Amino acid sequence: MSSQSEHSRSTSISSRPSAFLWQYVCRRRIAFGGLFTLMIGGAACAVAVQYAMKLLVDAMASQDRLAANVWVPFGFFIGLIAMENVLWRTGGWLGCRTIVKTGVDLRIDLFEHLTGHPMRYFKEHFSGALGNRINQTGTAVANIFTALTWRIIPPCTDFLGAVVVLLTIQWRMALVLVAFVLLVALVITGFGIRGRYRHQAFAEQASRVGGEVVDMVSNVWTIKAFSARERERDRLARELGVEARAQRRSWMYVEKARILHDACLTLMAGSMLIWAILLWRQGSVTPGDVVVVSALTFRILHGSRDLALALVDTAQQFGIVADTLKIIAKPHEIKDLEGAGTLKAQAGAIDFENITFSYPNGQKVIDQLTLHIPAGQKVGIVGTSGAGKSTLINLLQRLDDVDGGRILIDGQPINEVSQDSLRAAIAVVPQEIALFNRTIRENIRYGKPGATDEEVYQAACHAYCDHFIQHLPEGYNTMVGERGACLSGGQRQRLGIARAFLKGSPILILDEATSALDTHSEKEIQLALTELVRGRTVLAVAHRLSTVANFDRVIVMDKGRIVEDGPPAALRRSGGLFESLWNIQATALEENETLPQRNVG
Repeated sequence: MSSQSEHSRSTSISSRPSAFLWQYVCRRRIAFGGLFTLMIGGAACAVAVQYAMKLLVDAMASQDRLAANVWVPFGFFIGLIAMENVLWRTGGWLGCRTIVKTGVDLRIDLFEHLTGHPMRYFKEHFSGALGNRINQTGTAVANIFTALTWRIIPPCTDFLGAVVVLLTIQWRMALVLVAFVLLVALVITGFGIRGRYRHQAFAEQASRVGGEVVDMVSNVWTIKAFSARERERDRLARELGVEARAQRRSWMYVEKARILHDACLTLMAGSMLIWAILLWRQGSVTPGDVVVVSALTFRILHGSRDLALALVDTAQQFGIVADTLKIIAKPHEIKDLEGAGTLKAQAGAIDFENITFSYPNGQKVIDQLTLHIPAGQKVGIVGTSGAGKSTLINLLQRLDDVDGGRILIDGQPINEVSQDSLRAAIAVVPQEIALFNRTIRENIRYGKPGATDEEVYQAACHAYCDHFIQHLPEGYNTMVGERGACLSGGQRQRLGIARAFLKGSPILILDEATSALDTHSEKEIQLALTELVRGRTVLAVAHRLSTVANFDRVIVMDKGRIVEDGPPAALRRSGGLFESLWNIQATALEENETLPQRNVG
């Protein structure tokens, strides 16, 4: 089955670990069914080998050694060993393919579900911890399936096989074995369940520490700038100390389970063997029977030890899975309607119809806002901090859903179309450009994966970044580093602009798109915008009001409402909030230009 077909089905994530794992077993039911069958067959052969050994010993115990037929049980014995090896090796091959593919599938599904959460979700959780959880869950699920296949199914099969064999020797032994193993299983399982919270606490703290480390590494400049290396080392040491204590509690609980199990199984093995010897002395069983009872008892002893440890370890792994699902598998707050259509955005007209929006804590951000933006119009959005500017463009992209009213693009309500088709119609240049640790060419092409190299070069030229790219050691094949760390802020901003231009969407959102550029570069970008925004609807959130000075229209927001709306030239003479903000910025600029330079040093 191809990867594409495997992932074309629904990827809804269950929040219960058992149901989460079961859906992946069902996805490859034939492979898992074959794997479990092979393991059961291999374990059954191992038990049958013990019975073949009994037949061989009984044949060799015959009084007439020359007449004794030892070769038939010998052939049976060797044949079972060969079959056991074939089944185990085939199971290893199938298990490798099945479990590894399942690990890939579930990590892809977790990532897909994670990226469906609203943006505020990512502000509430460490990005490093989220990434660690996905990887840890992939490892945990692989460990669970591995334990189930090689450490849980075989001992259970051994036990059932031993019961069958003992029924042929002494049925009372079989009943006692069943009762004893069930009692031990109940005790160990109950003990393991009681300690599950310890394993989950360790998993939670391990994820937290992983997130802390990523956060510190990503802010290493700040650590250096504030001479905080020792402080951060002490902070990390405290967090690691908490993790170590949680790990010790989890580990020692496992050791207690092992001690309890060993005591129970040693008592069982000794009792069964003494019983078999007494029966032999009475002449009720043969020497071969004593051998098989001894062999099966010790096999169950070791197998049940592995089983008990596997169950405890699996409980730990389930704790990791449960911790991840508790955080990541939450239902999406923003969902596509069932049967949602595709946005057919041609002109790019936008309508906000009496929309309202509040944060989850009840704070109102947008209040009864109505706005019509004709197709192809360039609109600046300005206002004081907290006025609702960024929230407005987030709502347009459905990064959040409105509480009331509706938003339309070319007459189509955006909540009735798929989120992907909506965002495909919108190109965005945010205030802080996020780049992948890939080549410059790949980062620009991210806006249009099928773009040719020539289209990439043209977009770079329009964004005035081709010149600096050509002077890099590898040109367009230069790796930009994590989050673009190898480039300056202005260079990153230009690549983001080039990426948005290449996308070619009818709607363009600029969120302080020129904030990281110097005055000369900003003028170059404005010239590029004059050419490239023709025929496109542009919304620009701007604190630097000169950015929107040549726009068709400016709306001024205050406390979630539009308080001014009109051409920028007219608003500069209106005596309102826009004129006040303009004069403040103009005065600040004049003071900076006339400020006398001080000689330092």
